[in-house]
Amino acid sequence: MGLGDKRNSSGGSDTPRAWKDIDDCQVSDWIASNASYFPHKIATVDLHSGRRHTYSQMHERVARVAGLLQAWGVGKGDRVAVLSMNSTDMLDIQYGCWRVGAIYLPLNFRLTASELTFIVNDASPEVMFFDETFAATVAELRSTTGVAHWTGMDGRGGASEFETALAAATPVCQMVDLKPADLCMIMYSSGTTGLPKGVTFNYAMTNAFVLNTAPGFLASHDMVGLSVMPLFHIGGTNAFSVTTLFLGGTTIIMRAFDPGEALDVFNDPELGVTHFLGVPAIFNALKEHPKNAATDFSRLRYTVAGAETIPEELVHWWHKRGLVIQELYGMTESGGAVCVLAPHDIPRMIGAAGQAQRHCRIQITRGDGSQADPDELGEIWLRGATVTSGYWNRPEANDEAFVDGWFRSGDIGRMDADGYVYVEDRLKDMYISGGENVYPAEIENVLYGMPEIAELAVIGVPDDRWGEVGCAVVVPRPGQEVTIDAIRARCDGRLARFKQPVHLVEMESLPRNPTGKVLKFQLRKMARDMLAG
Repeated sequence: MGLGDKRNSSGGSDTPRAWKDIDDCQVSDWIASNASYFPHKIATVDLHSGRRHTYSQMHERVARVAGLLQAWGVGKGDRVAVLSMNSTDMLDIQYGCWRVGAIYLPLNFRLTASELTFIVNDASPEVMFFDETFAATVAELRSTTGVAHWTGMDGRGGASEFETALAAATPVCQMVDLKPADLCMIMYSSGTTGLPKGVTFNYAMTNAFVLNTAPGFLASHDMVGLSVMPLFHIGGTNAFSVTTLFLGGTTIIMRAFDPGEALDVFNDPELGVTHFLGVPAIFNALKEHPKNAATDFSRLRYTVAGAETIPEELVHWWHKRGLVIQELYGMTESGGAVCVLAPHDIPRMIGAAGQAQRHCRIQITRGDGSQADPDELGEIWLRGATVTSGYWNRPEANDEAFVDGWFRSGDIGRMDADGYVYVEDRLKDMYISGGENVYPAEIENVLYGMPEIAELAVIGVPDDRWGEVGCAVVVPRPGQEVTIDAIRARCDGRLARFKQPVHLVEMESLPRNPTGKVLKFQLRKMARDMLAG
């Protein structure tokens, strides 16, 4: 069994009682099922190569991936890694892994060989499928890891080791017997605060994610999802790939996000995109692109922003443009969204992340572990079928993250009397100035209204008098000047004096991880060095 029954190498906590009652249920094969019901329907579209695969064709490719893995001796519980730019090949591999019971391990292609070595050695995969774009990185990984099988692919369906191997493989069309508690995926956290941790997923968690979010996502078999986020990230995988393929819809994969290309896709009535997820940086890039004014967004029925709080000014701008952007709150450890702001709550409730989804509970918790009162700030704790049962090989991290069945998110928030959740900031990003807690996201939300600022982040820096004070790190718009006096003027009347930034640092760009989150632990060091210099 997987993490569900008892602690094993991953150190996961016990499976909740409700899930033990269905341990005898068999895991279903989504792709085979959809190939039976909708054989001629387009399952995947690869924008980079132009490939379009029906569910029947995808079923065949998944079967050949499964056959290739079985020929290599890969079976239930073995890990299979993929290092690739976005490609529909990744989806074929993911579901091929699940057909033979292997654990899918998507890797962050933006990491260095040294960083990847840590992850690969931690997860110990038997197989590495890699995009030939990363041949140099793979050459180094071959000497630092113990992976048995290496197979290159071009991500476009062209001649490659991967395509040759698939053509020769004996198709496996039947899924092995699997239980809901068996592991199906390990996804390593982005490591914004240090070394990444492998978040484990089982089949129950993956199914629960779809059941949790599909009603609120307005998701159905006629949906067409555009995936521009990296597929090694929970946002790219789940929105909108996993939900779409579960329900028999069509998922469109963009190799890497390009705002002009994305706007062209929205404008294409044949593709008919209905669902889209982006991070604030993506929505800002779409807003600034010259094609925006001529783009028809009317076919989009669900547009959502995640990964970090989206500035209210940006949501209002898009609302005036005719696009309703729903904010969600979730993380890799929760399998994606745990709460989403409903369309009818916009613009009235802009700033909230919505109410808890049906299969997840949310509690705002004080430092002593007790439940906070309505509108009282505390740490956001989660529990439910969509929450991971633990980190891979990290029992100490599990001991820190789980308390009496609750998962500690590390995020600061509040919940009003109607159950609407407001995410204030990361616990680790909060700083204390003169004994007062300061949450940078609140300040950033105010400063994003300044027309001369393109991007910004607020951090705490050391101060002899107050302990820490705020520093605004800004990327000015071309030809614009940003001054500390202008920032203070913007804050006056909107923020208490102790929250107002004392320092200003300008940069050409902010350091971000592949999902668009600002790497504040890097930013703090960079800004402190610049201020000291």
